[in-house]
This record gives sequence, C-alpha cells and structure tokens, in this order.
Amino acid sequence: MSSILLIIIAVTAIISFIAFNNQQLFEKYKFNVGAILQKKEYIRLLSAGFLHADLMHLLFNMMTLYFFGPIVVEAFGEIGFLMVYFGSILLGNIFSLYLYKNQPWYSAIGASGGVSGILFASIAMIPDLGIMFFFIPIPIPGYIFGFLYFAYSVYMMLNPNQHDNIGHAAHLGGAFFGLVYAIALQPERAIQNALFLGIMALPLIYMGFQVFVKKRIG
Repeated sequence: MSSILLIIIAVTAIISFIAFNNQQLFEKYKFNVGAILQKKEYIRLLSAGFLHADLMHLLFNMMTLYFFGPIVVEAFGEIGFLMVYFGSILLGNIFSLYLYKNQPWYSAIGASGGVSGILFASIAMIPDLGIMFFFIPIPIPGYIFGFLYFAYSVYMMLNPNQHDNIGHAAHLGGAFFGLVYAIALQPERAIQNALFLGIMALPLIYMGFQVFVKKRIG
C-alpha cells in the first residue's frame, strides 16, 4: 500500500473530523460560488476536498480511495496518483464554478471529485473491473458502473437542489479528468478499450450538448 495514499486518507479524515465540530472552519473552506467569485477565495477550490458532510460521507469516499487508489499508483506512480487526485478535485470544482456561476448560493463539500478521478482512471485501465455493492450479490463491470455514474451525475447536475451539498458537477469534472489523464498516458490501452470507454462516455456527450449547445446551465 502506497504511503502517499495513506497520508492523503489520514489528512482528509483528520481535517474532516475537526470541521465536524467547527462550523466556522467548515463555512470558511467549503466550496461556495459567491465566496469564490465575489471575495476571490480561491483556496476553496481545493480546501473543499478535505471537508465532508458527515461520517458516512467521509467513510464512503475514503474507502473508495483506499480500494481503487492502488490501481492508479501501480499504473502511473505516486506522482501520477497525486496529479489525478488533486487535478480531479480542482477541475471538478472549476467546472462547478463555471456551471453555477449565476447561482451564488451554490455550495458543496467532499473529496468526491478527486475520488471520482481515481475511480475512473482505474476503470479506464481495467474497464471490466468488477465493482461490488452491498445490496447487489454480483459485481458490476466497471464500464457499466461508469455509464450509470455519469448518467446520474449529469441529471443531478442539470437539476440542482439548493439544499443538496453533494457536488454532482464536481463528481463529473473529476471523473472526466481521471478518464482523460489515463487515456492520455496509456493511449494503447485506451484504444484496446475504446468500445467500453465509448459506452461509458455517452452521458458526457449528452451533457456537452445540454450545457454548451442548448446553454442549459443549472
């Protein structure tokens, strides 16, 4: 197990636990469109990745990172892992900022953008990777999970709820970064897995049409 991976998990858990009992800290560093655009608090683009809504939110993200992180470390090294993780957090939040720039109330927290990037970089490398859920007795192929994940995130991103702190757009931006990073660095494997990656990317094509052609933002 990579020491860098364990350090990221430990630091995220410690900061999240501190913020659970410190509302001032939580409010100061969460992703918030108004604070970033009006007050220029750009640190929130990264700091939000170290905050979580509750223990279950934290555990789900860190468990996913723990199980899929080693695949990315093995494929791209520890530096590559860090680039995917933090690049996905940043791109996810920048995409959220663009998407909801006219909704200053929009807030979100969580490492989900980074975790999504790691998950999808793993799926790009092993598209038929079996992903298990507690309530489903058989593993779901990674590319099917990816398709469903993108589809759900696109729907929720286009229909935001003011009281929903889950960063669906950040999930999507992070997953996209991880996918593109893996394809760029391992093009031969991407060509081999082109059909699987194409199926997984269908909701992204729909999102692009809705956001950039029909200008349906938020």
